[in-house]
Amino acid sequence: MTDHLPHTLRSDALDNRERILDAARKLFAAEGLDVPMREIARRAAVGPATLYRRFPTKQTLVTAVFADQLRACRTIVDEGCADPDPWRGFCQVIEQVCELHARDRGFTEAFMSTFPGAADVDAGREYTVRAVAGLAQRAKEAGRLRPDFVLDDLILMLMANKGLHTASTAAQVMASRRFAAFVIQAFEACPRHAPLPPSARPAFTARDIT
Repeated sequence: MTDHLPHTLRSDALDNRERILDAARKLFAAEGLDVPMREIARRAAVGPATLYRRFPTKQTLVTAVFADQLRACRTIVDEGCADPDPWRGFCQVIEQVCELHARDRGFTEAFMSTFPGAADVDAGREYTVRAVAGLAQRAKEAGRLRPDFVLDDLILMLMANKGLHTASTAAQVMASRRFAAFVIQAFEACPRHAPLPPSARPAFTARDIT
């Protein structure tokens, strides 16, 4: 029986880790990164000591939770940069990045924040910004992207996209697609005003209208 004990412990530890990541992923997506670590532990049905043993800091937890999104973001940018038409590639990046961030509020906060020690998040952001800068320059040279576009405009876009709040994830994505279409028209040197995607009714609170 003792021969199987180490394997059992490793299996339990792996199960705890996956429950923690799943709970954190759902809470970050719905509420952002301000969720207390104790709430994540409670949702994962583990003790705080177990949580901190797996993830000593929130930074390490954030990095683990958003590893898939960082890879997806890099793929989006790489595919956009590989398009022989830089404007089409740039538009593709805008549309898909907006949708990726619309699905997860926490990822937007992680992407735009600086976490000491969260090297993967910082490196992913740096890679994305550098690659999009090159793509934007090519789109300007092709005469399709307005010449006064600057990379800070992408940060404004992400901040505005993060502010979308709807009743469901599906509606959030729908609203984000329409928002991205408006952004693309604003970025285009000579807007062609293509038809917009369907609209989604945003969710208002009393604070939004006072």
